[in-house]
Amino acid sequence: MTTSTERPGVPPTGGSPGAPSSSPSSAPRTSRASRAPLDPRLLRHVRAARSHVVRTALLGVVQAAAIIVTALALGGIGGALLSDAVAPQALPGLLAAVVLALLVRAGAVIIEQRTAHRAATAAIAQLRTDVVAHTARLGPRAGAGRGADVTTLATTGIENLRPYLVGYVPKLLLTCTATPLVLVALVLLDLDSALIALVTLPLIPIFMILVGKMTLGRSERLLADMRTLWAQMLDLVEGLPTLKALGRERGPERIIHRLGERHRGSTMGSLRYAFLSSFMLEFLATLSVALIAVHIGLRLVFGEMEIGPALAVLVLAPEVYLPLRQVGQQYHSSTDGLAAVNAAFAVLEEEGMADGTVPAPDLHQVTIALQEVSVRSRSGWAPHRISGQIRPGQITVLAGPSGSGKTTLQQVLLGLLPPDHGSVALRAADGTELPIAEVERRSFWDQVIWLPQRPVLRPGTLRELLLEVRPAASEEELAAAAARTGLDQVIAERGWEAQLGRGGQGLSLGERQRAALTRALLSEAPLVVLDEPTAHLDGGTEDLVIELLHTLRAQGRTIVLAAHRESLVELADAVIEVRTAAAAEEVSR
Repeated sequence: MTTSTERPGVPPTGGSPGAPSSSPSSAPRTSRASRAPLDPRLLRHVRAARSHVVRTALLGVVQAAAIIVTALALGGIGGALLSDAVAPQALPGLLAAVVLALLVRAGAVIIEQRTAHRAATAAIAQLRTDVVAHTARLGPRAGAGRGADVTTLATTGIENLRPYLVGYVPKLLLTCTATPLVLVALVLLDLDSALIALVTLPLIPIFMILVGKMTLGRSERLLADMRTLWAQMLDLVEGLPTLKALGRERGPERIIHRLGERHRGSTMGSLRYAFLSSFMLEFLATLSVALIAVHIGLRLVFGEMEIGPALAVLVLAPEVYLPLRQVGQQYHSSTDGLAAVNAAFAVLEEEGMADGTVPAPDLHQVTIALQEVSVRSRSGWAPHRISGQIRPGQITVLAGPSGSGKTTLQQVLLGLLPPDHGSVALRAADGTELPIAEVERRSFWDQVIWLPQRPVLRPGTLRELLLEVRPAASEEELAAAAARTGLDQVIAERGWEAQLGRGGQGLSLGERQRAALTRALLSEAPLVVLDEPTAHLDGGTEDLVIELLHTLRAQGRTIVLAAHRESLVELADAVIEVRTAAAAEEVSR
């Protein structure tokens, strides 16, 4: 399907009030949000995260070995110096062991940090690509009402994974590798000190659990506030020209200010908890190390312990608590990262429509039959029990007031959205019917051009934009098509090589509409679907659109037109009245 928006399956932003939303009958099935410190879904689906975890765990073992060697060597050097007055220079082997162990530990830390940043970048890129691609496959049902949410998630939201993968995950794995190995070394050196460490060590995770209960849901709320702020900002920026034309540009900034203040309050609240938890973790770890040091000092005074093992234990004791302290310092990065992971997999685990397997027939000879089509929307059923036929070579108008579900019905016709009730079928000339759900969507979309209410054009020049639908078009054909839609006025002002930004930036909404209509004229697709094509055009340009529709019909194209303007309804060979369930009840009364 050739469209003037994104790839097939991605709904245009801002859809109609009849856009569908999740319902009990059609709500996507998602798994429960993971509360595990290391989300297993991330390891299963993101290769960079999986390799990062394995590599970091191995580097944690290397660091633990270097810590133990350093402690034993320093204990040997200190014991020889204090007990036997042997200078460190007389023990070159132990000095070399200390230097080598420190270098190995420093190297492991450097490798861990460098590879962590690369792994985080790769994981974010893969997850972002997967979210965008899966959202495109899900279609309008998944995107309705949250297009800006997905945009925010795929940009700033997923970026919260970086501090999670770079800061929290390595410290968590170091806790699982270095802490047990150092405890084993403590047991072998001094059982009493090991018992003190074993008793005091659980205080840190217990306190972390208490902090977690206090901050439960804070990261999710922070992410939700940010996504809401982005959505409001996006809507305000897109609608600013209209607001300015109506003299209403001075009002909406108050809404943005309130959202910004709420976001600031959430952020500052998170920082307060972060500072409090860091202070308490440092206090507990320092107090625990002090208990071990006091106990060793008393035993040294009474001659119950040798100086060498005592020094080694004093070196090892802080290392027992260090990984847990670092985990506590990175705790809020973990909650932000897990909130981003849960939001991403909430999208990735939604089930999209299954693609059909039957190639689409030639749409030049096909009638599209609607039978009791209904879709559940936010406000009820819109559209509701719509039946009718779209015959080849004719203009069929979907008529109805705003919010009746005309855009939604077009999405059903295009195979982007499954109806909650009723069916759509392609009926051949011999009367055989093929349900659209069984049609291979790509073979169907290749014969369709779709012009939504708010066309979103690809970046590039005006010439490239038009040649995309007909690469072999000559200069004369391009100029003739532009003249038929009024785009020639834009070209006269800016030239064929005028660069358009993302989403057609550089053109007004009406100019984008003209560019999209020109693409529809140049396209040879047998089925043309237009959603309010004159909504953003002036009266003179509307006459050009009406003439264009006559031209398309003369070419034998099938035109499906959503409209409520009388001038467009008068063009119709057939009219299908689109209504909501509430409107249908009023008519029946």
